[in-house]
Amino acid sequence: MGIDKESDIAANLQIGPTSLGMVRLYIEGEGIELPLDFDPDEAEEIAEEIRAAAARARTIMEKGAKKNS
Repeated sequence: MGIDKESDIAANLQIGPTSLGMVRLYIEGEGIELPLDFDPDEAEEIAEEIRAAAARARTIMEKGAKKNS
């Protein structure tokens, strides 16, 4: 499955600090429990990537809305 493919898979995402000073992304779905731990610097880099992707997605949505007007 690629990044630009739609999916019917549902999952829950929890984000928080661990007792060891890491940032955990905990993903839970049908038959899957996936804890992903990152040091704070890595977590901030991921957050920046998410913000950048959101900005690009917003631009794509706006271009699509203008096309359909």
